Amino acid sequence: MKHISSLLLLVFIITFSMNAQQLENSTLWKISGNGLEKPSYLFGTIHITCDASLDNDIKKALDETTQLVLELDMDDPKMQSQLMKGMYMTDGKTLKDLVSEEEFTAIDSLFIKQAGMSIGLIQNMKPFFLTSMLYPKMIDCQMESFELELMKVTKEQNEDVYGLETIKEQLQVFESIPYKDQVADLIRMAKDNLEYDKATFAEILEVYKSKNITEMLNMMDNENNEMTAKHQDVLLKDRNINWIPKIEVYAKQQPTFFGVGAGHLAGENGVIKLLRKAGYSVSAVL
Repeated sequence: MKHISSLLLLVFIITFSMNAQQLENSTLWKISGNGLEKPSYLFGTIHITCDASLDNDIKKALDETTQLVLELDMDDPKMQSQLMKGMYMTDGKTLKDLVSEEEFTAIDSLFIKQAGMSIGLIQNMKPFFLTSMLYPKMIDCQMESFELELMKVTKEQNEDVYGLETIKEQLQVFESIPYKDQVADLIRMAKDNLEYDKATFAEILEVYKSKNITEMLNMMDNENNEMTAKHQDVLLKDRNINWIPKIEVYAKQQPTFFGVGAGHLAGENGVIKLLRKAGYSVSAVL
């Protein structure tokens, strides 16, 4: 009986360990099975980087697919005008309504130093968009984008670009996050003139380079990044779940190259495991 109990415990430990294993370190995944005539590919991008060169595996996957689907249809000529309409706070709110006078002065100083303008000129914009204006300042190089590189190859192949979300749907994500939570990251940035954020983003770039998508997700849990840590359901989980039926439709129509932020791939509610739960084989391209 003792030996049987020990054996059962061992089986439990092994099973638990297998289930708890991290996904392989890869940013490129092959989607097949579940009735797909040809495989599609899922690629985890990073939206801002110093080097967005596409490696041979990515180029091969682009050659094997016949359309590109990003988070947004970045080829939509109406995207810019729709984005502009949704960038501003509602009910006449401004940044001064959300922060103390001391915090406002610090943020104003930050924008003068980093963006060459006073925050007073744009203080009616949603705090998230104010924060995103400073993202290019977090890297000491010319900013590159995987999405733009993927679109470039797609255009050369005379293929179409689509989106998993409309700009209206993506803007609604940031409308559902309280402005007070959005502004917390902006206040943090102003306190040390981006020093913490530059160091953190350097770490993110190294983790991305190692293709450790599980760690990419873990880094979003950092309590210092208040908006992403508090609102992962809205920023990741809910969107991932909404994407799955859309991914299925695109992949069944024709072999598709999907490009989404790498933070969306890992985790129990990440795109990889959600696709597996839907019956697809999703394997790392190593």
